[in-house]
Amino acid sequence: MAATKANAPLSSGPAARTETLSPQKGREKAEGKTLTATLRKSPIGANPSVKATVQSLGFRKMNQTRELPDNPAVRGMLKAVDFLVAVEGETYLRPERSRYKIWRSRSDKKHKRGN
Repeated sequence: MAATKANAPLSSGPAARTETLSPQKGREKAEGKTLTATLRKSPIGANPSVKATVQSLGFRKMNQTRELPDNPAVRGMLKAVDFLVAVEGETYLRPERSRYKIWRSRSDKKHKRGN
C-alpha cells in the first residue's frame, strides 16, 4: 500500500482545483421562475405542521421576504400557509381576530364545589 501512495500523482494546488471545479455549476437560476413571498403574521400559536411549513420555506422573522423557486411543491406549501404569508402578485387578506372564544368542555369538579 505504501508503494501505491508514493507513486500516486499529487493533485494539490490551484491549477488542479480550477480544472475540476466549474463556476456556477448547479446554481443556475432561470429568470422569472421565482416567487417573492413575505411572512406577514406570526406562526406562534399555530399548529406544529404550520410552523414546520413556515420554517421549511426559510422564514425566520416577521416581514422577512424570500425568493422561492416557482414549482408545485413550493406553491402547495404557500397555499397551506396563505393566512400567514403574502405572495407578490396575489392579494393578501389578513385574517381577522376571532370575536368569540372557542367553547371547550371543562371539568365540572370546580363548579360543583362552588369556587
